[in-house]
Amino acid sequence: MTRLAINRETISRSYNRTRHHVRTTPTLAVSPRDIAGAFSELHLKLELLQHAGSFKVRGAITHFMLGDIPESGVIAASGGNHGAAVAYAASAFNAPARIFVPEISAPAKKKLIQELGAELVVGGARYADALAASEQAASESGAKVLHAYDQPETLLGQGSVGLELEQQAPGLTTLLVAVGGGGLIGGIAAWYQGRIKIVAVEPETAPTLKAAIEAGKPVDVDVSGLAADSLGARRIGQLAFPLCQSFVEEAVTVTDDAIRNAQAVLWQKTRLMAEPGGAAALAALISGAYVPAEDERVGVIICGANTDVFDFASGDATA
Repeated sequence: MTRLAINRETISRSYNRTRHHVRTTPTLAVSPRDIAGAFSELHLKLELLQHAGSFKVRGAITHFMLGDIPESGVIAASGGNHGAAVAYAASAFNAPARIFVPEISAPAKKKLIQELGAELVVGGARYADALAASEQAASESGAKVLHAYDQPETLLGQGSVGLELEQQAPGLTTLLVAVGGGGLIGGIAAWYQGRIKIVAVEPETAPTLKAAIEAGKPVDVDVSGLAADSLGARRIGQLAFPLCQSFVEEAVTVTDDAIRNAQAVLWQKTRLMAEPGGAAALAALISGAYVPAEDERVGVIICGANTDVFDFASGDATA
């Protein structure tokens, strides 16, 4: 396999190597009128049911299957989900893992990383701080760095979400995907290659792709907000950006209130509990940030579940 090629052929080839180590997550067909409005069809791809609670396991497993892992193991920086995914993969392949997360990482994600057997290092205000610390540690230890969104193996793994979804819901015309660093949307865009309309969804407080589109290149943005621990990369990835330029038709942003509401609606209508970043793409439909035409057959990636239990009626977290 050509390591730098990220396309349908290489995604399919890598998936054939990794498929027995990841879950084929289900899709759920729901009534658009029950959730988000009057259009033809709505299918939710439930990546929140993936090992370690998010799609990130796909990329992490791909690293282990396609590359050599040194005796010193692996190091990763993460808002939480990628760290949990790397910890899961390292446990499956009996490799040591050290995960760096920022202070804003959700307690549920930090706890999961430790439960999966990885060493957890907490420090810095944002993902960029954790990334810098992880790169320094890797240079000292010789461990392999597994980047959360900007390595070919990561995008190849995340692209398998699109591969599965096309098999499960072959008639989709539109797909909404949440964006942080771009690994998920980049991989999915490489799979579909313009054959359906892909809509990027970002928090208003972390518009990495929108800023890059406006600037014509990846640029740093200030990051904050409810979903910052999963969608809080400071800039879009260098690998994902050209794929987004070629194959992502539209980019929209959503507010924190819209994300909270999407979490609540998802729970009320399907009894699925998503983390803020996991519900962000659905928030675009519910809030009207993206309004489908009547004949659109829409898919939404529900991409993560790693959150504390939440009482949507009262607005309080519970044990």
